[in-house]
Amino acid sequence: MPRVMTRGVVFIHSTPTALCPHIAWALEGVLDTRVALDWVGQPAEPGTMRTEFAWTGEAGTGATIASAMRGWDGLRYEVVEEASRGSDGVRWTHTPGLGIHTARLSANGDVVVNEDRLRQIMESAAGSAATLTVELDRALGAAWDAELEVYRHAGEGAPATWLHKVG
Repeated sequence: MPRVMTRGVVFIHSTPTALCPHIAWALEGVLDTRVALDWVGQPAEPGTMRTEFAWTGEAGTGATIASAMRGWDGLRYEVVEEASRGSDGVRWTHTPGLGIHTARLSANGDVVVNEDRLRQIMESAAGSAATLTVELDRALGAAWDAELEVYRHAGEGAPATWLHKVG
């Protein structure tokens, strides 16, 4: 069976310096290739580091990368996998306080909530606008975006990483 290839990016928004080599080793283990990361200080949290890394691999590699780094103390990251033949784009976001969030992505990068999840949200809200808002925010990953936004902006001015359509 032919392999379906895709591309993605890992954004390490902040990590304690001691984790830097472990992150590189984790990426090397998943991607089965040598990885060179350019670490810079994270101005939003002095004493921590940040980096970005573009990768290419089989569809599903993003999930393996996100899992390899899950649960490390003090680590904030995003892993984005572009859509490929037969697979949606996906973004995994992680913060120490919130854990991991997974969201499907449209071609332009918007979070997509599927029909079954929307029906479940409407059912659990049972007519309560407040509950509906909370559940939609959870499905969209609003708390993760809010926590990571300051780290994303602190990374502005970093080299741009371009994603390309695969498939």
